[in-house]
Amino acid sequence: MKHVVSVSLGSSKRNHSVETEILGEKFKIERIGTDGDMKKAIELIRKLDGKVDAFGMGGIDLYICIGNRKYAFRDALNIARAAKKTPIVDGSGLKNTLERNVIRYLNDELGMSFKNKKVLLVSGMDRFGMAETFESLKSDLVLGDLIFALGIPIKIKSLKTLDKLARLLAPIIVKLPFKYLYPTGKKQEVTNPKYSKYYQEAEIIAGDFHFIKKYMPYDMKGKTIITNTVTSEDIENLKQRGVAILVTTTPNLNGRSFGTNVMEGVFVSLIKKPLSQITAQDYSELLNKMSFKPRVEVLNEGF
Repeated sequence: MKHVVSVSLGSSKRNHSVETEILGEKFKIERIGTDGDMKKAIELIRKLDGKVDAFGMGGIDLYICIGNRKYAFRDALNIARAAKKTPIVDGSGLKNTLERNVIRYLNDELGMSFKNKKVLLVSGMDRFGMAETFESLKSDLVLGDLIFALGIPIKIKSLKTLDKLARLLAPIIVKLPFKYLYPTGKKQEVTNPKYSKYYQEAEIIAGDFHFIKKYMPYDMKGKTIITNTVTSEDIENLKQRGVAILVTTTPNLNGRSFGTNVMEGVFVSLIKKPLSQITAQDYSELLNKMSFKPRVEVLNEGF
């Protein structure tokens, strides 16, 4: 049995373990939160290094990506270096393939047209493939990087503008402690609706769930959310807030959709290549073999 462990800076309340079969291989998949404790995350990776098939790095990105440029977070590199034998991934490889495919599938196969739809993508740097796809489908796109990561209430309306900002700010941002940019540990359990107007203006809210949750208002009536990692408790919360449709880009395993970092860890353990040689094409081929489709759930009828 293959063993994939996501070591997350997120809350330990969201820990989960499941045994499943993927493409004929049996897997044990675990998510272990360290409540924002970076030292604990590093110690756990060192303890399990060489004993598991792949690590996912949760609650933190190794890179932010704009086009072909990558900017590595200093804190994330420190965590990744703890793995000397076992490959470690942050989900960026899958984000750039799987999530593009999901948006295209929703548009082309399910008739969820995004043309002229008001879409709030909470971070374009975190979901650049998704951002490019929304823009190519002529969405009325708002990128929330300044709002959700830096607390600056300014919309970004195009990838061209995001690119200019990234060239200026990304080299500085990636050197900051990650906890200043993204909710970790207990902060993942707190919602402060001070930026409600950006949600209210949008028809579709997309991207990382913790970023979405960070400033989410109680009234989300009629909204569509496209995200990845949600628990059954999260789904009930969204339903109570009036969310109409929930789309998760990763599979539902025993009532939980794991993050892209976990699923990329699964894929890496299935592809018989060194991590440095794995390409987007390898991921795409596995997705095709799985006949993977996003999970689409109607939470409230009548919208």
